[in-house]
Amino acid sequence: MATTAILPIHAGKNRPIATALKISADYIKNPEKTDGGEWVTAYACDPLIADDEFMFSKNQYALITGRNQGARDVIAYHLRISFKPGETDAATANKIGYDLAMKLTRGNHAFVACTHTDKAHIHTHVVVNSTSLDCTRKFHNFRGSAFAIRKIADHLCVQNGLSIVTDPKPSRGSYGRWQGDTKLPTNREKLEGMIDAALENAKDFDSFIAAMKAAGCEVKQGKNLAFKIPDAERFARCSSLGEDYSEEAIRERLMGLWKVIRKRPPADVPEAMFVEFKITKQTRFSYLIDIQQKIMDGKGEAYINWARIYNLKQAAKTLIYLQENGIGSYEELVQKSNATSKDFNGKLTRIKEIEARQKEIKDLQYHIGHYSKGQKIYAQYKASGFDQAFFEANRAPLTLRRAAKNYFNEQGYKGKLPSINTLKQEWATLESERKSLYHGYKEMKEHRTSLVTAKDICERLLGINRDAPERIAERSQRRNHSHEI
Repeated sequence: MATTAILPIHAGKNRPIATALKISADYIKNPEKTDGGEWVTAYACDPLIADDEFMFSKNQYALITGRNQGARDVIAYHLRISFKPGETDAATANKIGYDLAMKLTRGNHAFVACTHTDKAHIHTHVVVNSTSLDCTRKFHNFRGSAFAIRKIADHLCVQNGLSIVTDPKPSRGSYGRWQGDTKLPTNREKLEGMIDAALENAKDFDSFIAAMKAAGCEVKQGKNLAFKIPDAERFARCSSLGEDYSEEAIRERLMGLWKVIRKRPPADVPEAMFVEFKITKQTRFSYLIDIQQKIMDGKGEAYINWARIYNLKQAAKTLIYLQENGIGSYEELVQKSNATSKDFNGKLTRIKEIEARQKEIKDLQYHIGHYSKGQKIYAQYKASGFDQAFFEANRAPLTLRRAAKNYFNEQGYKGKLPSINTLKQEWATLESERKSLYHGYKEMKEHRTSLVTAKDICERLLGINRDAPERIAERSQRRNHSHEI
């Protein structure tokens, strides 16, 4: 039987986000707990530098959305699934943890899954990046999510022939402590619901305020918009409710620039359990919006007015960018864009070469270790005249030694094998180069993206290459944050 829990990870007031991420990642990847890193798997990230990749995505999110929640921001989620002692092995536990995270995030968030074998009960830790892969939204731990996670875990356990908890006791933060829909909503949840209801029929900000007053809320307007619901003791600032309920977000929702779609988890479909955002607001240097296409798509006047202003701002930002980078002509912009793309592709190719060699080293170390451990037992097995009873008593080490020997033959290793220390030194040298390249890769990617974006805007403004398909802002964001070339 398995138990689960989900815990949000905050940066806090006195430590940087990067430090918080590193602490969490280092704990779950601890080689002493994961059999030397054997039970570490990851999705959409490199487990060796997952904290750096998570940090990079959060910087991208801040650039795209312009939002920063400070110490209150959830930077990652820590999932844990623990199994009954002796009921499963590390490989199965790791696969279940990986599949749980994949179903939970629907493949939209990077994560690292690490299975710990240092306790009597095998358990898997998963750290999920709260920022999505396209860096435009966050994963939200909605009310009842622990129950939904529990249902997914139960389903996976049944698939793998494991028992499940049939009668969990109520508690906080995990399925065993889930309180279900019988828990009364908090004042914050009540206020969020009242704001959502008022926004549905409001035509402008004044009618929204009138609707809130009609619902019995007291309103305080000034530096910070605040409401006090009936029976509440004090006002609650909208800025304290989260990014969807700030005054700016409310005004944008009224204009149709910010849509929030909330989904509660149906009892029979645990996977449908996410708060999803579709954000059309852009706050940084990006592609122009095809206004004529938007009119044909049926966008309203409010959106069209915003799009015109948006395009003017992007054009101004492009001019400033060109001036700051000393680019005085379209030809020079094309030259720099092409040169940067070539350098970027070369750096990425080298990174992939290093990662491929590192995988070879890891596999080689694994087989050398098992081959060395099995040599003495194999000598005894040979001396016994290859006795079948001896083999059965020592099946595991002898089988691993045979697999290692087959691996060496397949890979063409003949004669003396490299030492573990030599391989460790080579791996460390490659890792140092890879981290250096990866850091430069991120910076170069940003530079390349800016140059390509500026080139596209200049072509549209100058009427160059008008036969190319139009690329709107929403599409550009998905492309800008992909690792594909």
